[in-house]
Formats: sequence, C-alpha cells, structure tokens
Amino acid sequence: QQHKHMIMRFRAKLATEQVNVLHALITPIARLTGSGKHSENGMDNVASSLLLSQITTGTMNASVIHLDPEHLRISVRSGRGDADGIACFAELTCSKIFMEHRIESAANDAIVFEIDLHMFKTALQSILQLLSSSSNSTKTGIQTALHNSSMNHHNHAITMKLAKRAGFPCLCLSVTSNQTLQHKLEQNHSVPIKVMRTAEMQYHLPPRVSQPDVQLELPSDLTGRKGSVRTVVERLKSISPHVFIEGSMTGDLVLRIEGTGASIRTFYNKLIPRFEDTKSSQNNDATCVLKVDSKKLHACFQWQASLALGRTVSSAVLCMIENEMLVLHVLLNPGDLGFLTYYVPVHYISGDAVLDD
Repeated sequence: QQHKHMIMRFRAKLATEQVNVLHALITPIARLTGSGKHSENGMDNVASSLLLSQITTGTMNASVIHLDPEHLRISVRSGRGDADGIACFAELTCSKIFMEHRIESAANDAIVFEIDLHMFKTALQSILQLLSSSSNSTKTGIQTALHNSSMNHHNHAITMKLAKRAGFPCLCLSVTSNQTLQHKLEQNHSVPIKVMRTAEMQYHLPPRVSQPDVQLELPSDLTGRKGSVRTVVERLKSISPHVFIEGSMTGDLVLRIEGTGASIRTFYNKLIPRFEDTKSSQNNDATCVLKVDSKKLHACFQWQASLALGRTVSSAVLCMIENEMLVLHVLLNPGDLGFLTYYVPVHYISGDAVLDD
C-alpha cells in the first residue's frame, strides 16, 4: 500500500527570456534526433502523439530529460542510439532557467523521462510566437532574466508542469498573455512523455573519454554567421563525406578534405590553447589529426545558428582525442547557467595515413 501512489510532481514558472534560451538550446539538439516532420501536424490527439513519441524515442532517437531540484539535464544520441552516433549532453541550472520551480518524487526528488524534442521545441516556438505578437511584449534581451531570475513580466504567465492528459503522462506548457483588461490570450501544449526509472539515467550519461591531445578554444570571430565553422563545414560536406581536422597547441586549426585529384584546406589561427586536463600539459608542440564524418561534424556545430558566442555562449572548446573522439564543449552565458557538450566518434587513422594525406 505504501508504494501504490508514487509522488511525482514538477511545476515551474518561466520568463519570456528563459523560454527563448530553452528554445535556442533545444533547437540544435533536436536536429540530432531526426526530421521532426510529425511535430508539424500539431499535438491535438494526445494518445496518438504518445504512441508516436514512444516509437520515435525508442528507435530513432533517445531523448531523455533528467530533472532534480538543482539541474535539468538533456541526453541525446543520434543514429538510433548506436555507438556510431553523436552523443549530446546538456545541463542547465534550474534556478537560472526557471523563475521558480518545484520538483518532488519518491526517488530523491529526481524525475527521468523520454520526450520527443521536436514536439517540445514546437511547443516552445509556438509560445514565443504568441508572446512576440502581443503588443505588450517587451524585448529586453535573453540575458536580463538569466542574470536576474526573480524578474517577471506582469502581463505574461508561462508555466511548465508534468500532468496527465487523456490518461497519458505529458510535459504541459501553458501561457497567458494579458494584452489589455478585456483581451487575454491563452495557449496550452501537452507534449507526451514516457516516464523512466531514475536508475535508467546511468545509460544516458556522457561517455567517458581520455584526456585530449589538443584542446583549443574558438574565438568569437569563428562563430559569426558569415565566418562560423558551421558555414565552412556545410560547404565541405557537400564535397566530401569526411573531413580531416588538424589541431595544434600553437593555436592553429586546419579543416581538410581530399577530393578526386584535389585537396581543400581551410586554415584558422589565433585559437586559444587550453592546457588544463590535457595529456601533455604546457606542450606547445602537441598536435592531433582526426577523421570525422562531415555530416556529423556539421551537426555538432548547429548550435552556432541559434546560440551566439559572447551573448548566450561564453566559450566553446574543441577537444581532440586521437583515434577516439572529437568533443565540443559549449559553456553557456552566464557561466552558472549550464553547458552543452557534443561527443563525435572518429575514424581510425594510422600514422602513415596521416603522412600520406
């Protein structure tokens, strides 16, 4: 009888800017999980959406959210969850992403569930569109609410909670926008979820990797819309299925592809060497060459389309581990907001192959 009714509650209030940041963060992560065409058809039929969500999360993606009083964590692995897919792990501080929140469960106040990130993103986007269309909506910038989480707009009420809809568990989002005393706009979304045992989170933690051979911080001029690494890799992937990444602790980075009878190289310099936690501390001569699928490399830089370095991102560090992994660690701004990390598998290359290329 004692375990018949398990307590599980989650409810939070958000400011417009916090919804904006959450949407900007989830957008590139959701791209790892598939096309998301089904989410464009709406979420009116909760039962069919739940079935579709469970099928999708069970086979095409593994989008898992872990909630506890301190953190909101998102874990995704592309490529049907296999070892060759990109793993992505994000962690946000609840006190920064929520104005106020309450989480309760019988598992030390932790809640874990699978979710279709495309549906979640669509719900957040719809809320933002409603708020932007409101004549009283103020555009104070993303950072305002993040640096002062006690802030609230009196004419907007945005809530997020776990609840059942038609008997199925859902992550529910609602917004009420009071444009005038006589005119009030309301919008509600129910995103189906599949509740998991908290112990299952161990299968969705970031992979363990060796210390980097080369670790370079990207300067802000490599994240602008025109000069971003994402833009360059997008062009390269249309030419070759693989990209060679050559990094040096002198601060140099080269993206290289080998075509039929031709080789294309893109050179970057003045990157910032990060010697902490590397294999050869203070070794300016350390170098590393990785061979990565061009589509996967492009996917791990998709955050540059929605998150700007210097504004919502404080730093981005490229960690190169020879014949093991390419890790891209993105620290959000302010620093205690959280981070986003991509783990990209690489192809094995021998020393002779590196020299021959």
